[in-house]
Amino acid sequence: QVQLVESGGGLVQAGGSLRLSCLASGRIFSFNAMGWYRQAPGKQRELVARITSGGNTNYADSVKGRFTISRDNAPNTVYLQMNSLKPEDTGVYYCNAEISVMGPIINNYWGQGTQVTVSS
Repeated sequence: QVQLVESGGGLVQAGGSLRLSCLASGRIFSFNAMGWYRQAPGKQRELVARITSGGNTNYADSVKGRFTISRDNAPNTVYLQMNSLKPEDTGVYYCNAEISVMGPIINNYWGQGTQVTVSS
């Protein structure tokens, strides 16, 4: 079993910063990538940022220049530094990991989600 545990959400005023963390644990053979998704009320879940095992990153256009994704391999933790937050960044943020528990098959795992609320 693989578990993803997120932390760091909360309430912040517009222009403020938050840092999200996600720790992956369990039977992990290898990582393909880890990332953060968010879901605002009434909207579909969307990719915010993703980082591959090789360190390549990609971001949603709406967060480029404000958010930074990074990873610490020991332990298996991914971070999302969010600066210059806007009310439209409000939502539940989910950690995602593309992990192999055995061999070449990659599975998707999700955290439980952490609420980020940005007040205007």
